Amino acid sequence: MNLDPARSVFVILSFEGPDVYSQAGGLGVRVKGLSRSLARMGYSTYVYFCGDPDLPGEEDLEDGRLHLRRWCQWISALHRGGVYDGEEGKIRDWNYSLPSSLVDTVIGPAIADDKQVVILGEEWHTSWSMKLISDSLYYRGLRNRVVMLWNANNTYGFNRIDWPALNLATTVTTVSRYMKFRMWESGQNPIVIPNGIPRESIVDPDPHTITELSSAAGAEHFWFKIGRFDPDKRWLMAISAAALLKRVGHSVKLLMRGGREAHGAEVVSHAVHQGLVVRHAAAPNDPSGLAALMRESKDADVINLTTFLSDSAVRAMYSASDAVLANSGHEPFGLVGLEVMAAGGTAVTGSTGEDYAEAYRNAVVLETDDPIEIVTELSVLKQRPRLAAEIRKRGRTTARDYVWDKVIDQLLLRVDFAAARQEVSIPATPPVKRPLRRAPRTTAKRSVEAPSLSKLHPSA
Repeated sequence: MNLDPARSVFVILSFEGPDVYSQAGGLGVRVKGLSRSLARMGYSTYVYFCGDPDLPGEEDLEDGRLHLRRWCQWISALHRGGVYDGEEGKIRDWNYSLPSSLVDTVIGPAIADDKQVVILGEEWHTSWSMKLISDSLYYRGLRNRVVMLWNANNTYGFNRIDWPALNLATTVTTVSRYMKFRMWESGQNPIVIPNGIPRESIVDPDPHTITELSSAAGAEHFWFKIGRFDPDKRWLMAISAAALLKRVGHSVKLLMRGGREAHGAEVVSHAVHQGLVVRHAAAPNDPSGLAALMRESKDADVINLTTFLSDSAVRAMYSASDAVLANSGHEPFGLVGLEVMAAGGTAVTGSTGEDYAEAYRNAVVLETDDPIEIVTELSVLKQRPRLAAEIRKRGRTTARDYVWDKVIDQLLLRVDFAAARQEVSIPATPPVKRPLRRAPRTTAKRSVEAPSLSKLHPSA
């Protein structure tokens, strides 16, 4: 399939999206990066998501090519705790109101303009609506003009998915080989298309910022951890590793940013019981503010940031810290590890969905859930600075292979398979007009007899 950006429309359906209200983990980051990259490549891209109730219901960005459609806002206005607050009500409203609106306002007009439509559904919340959209298109005689893919970013909600119906309506994809293997347990065999990162996330670390932050930390071991407060993220393992260092006489500074999840209280309690001094503080707006906070918190071993941390501050921490603990026990893809590599940092990953991570080459890859492994691996890097520098350098090289432009190229190739499987008719691409070439002049003129019909068609 040759998807001409001028004659193609992408639609992304996801509860999480680009708003701060709508981000609870890697899915929101994925949708934000994928949609913006598609728009910047010239594709008209619609994103339907559970957006901030105080922002416009419809908003166009990227020179009018990125169309944000904030859904379920009337419910979000009553549930201010984030995208999954009031989750069940949002699912019902989404399934009831979104499919018909999408077909009427986006898909139908695009097909009338002879454009190709590709729908990308994300996670279990959208599984019902993908089937409803497919059914609606069948009833209207439009199903053979739309390619539909549904992507699993995690195993959450698998018990609620009607897999036969979803497979009939869509082509199922996922983000890593690990997830593919996990989905075999549910009788699924999805196509693997990795996650990506924005090209602008590959930045040269600012030496002044790195020096300021590492100096402000004032510890032998300076670590950073960010993610949901979920047991799968192995927060307790990270806390135990920091406590182990402190008990043997080393200083440690762990800056962490979790979420609103209940597990956060257990993490903090564990830190206190392990003998670590914890300070809770709102996240400053920039790296300089982080440095000032750490200088004010010399006695704290752990600084728990309780509010949203800006992208610039996150990237600065990725670069400046000795290690970023992305040490999950179950990680479908591990977007944080890849973002750390892009920023020139040292990623400490688990060994599940992080297909891009290679031990001692571009990352520290943990094989167990024993905190001693974190301590020994990072102590070795302290003793071998040349190896640590090589890991950072190779990590940046790896990150360049996962920029969204390259991942989208893979996605477009997989759209070909999905279109064939779903028997989608692709609009003919207009022929390329080429300038006429003048015939070379000759000195002698000769007449050319037009061929007779009998010569062209023997049966004539």
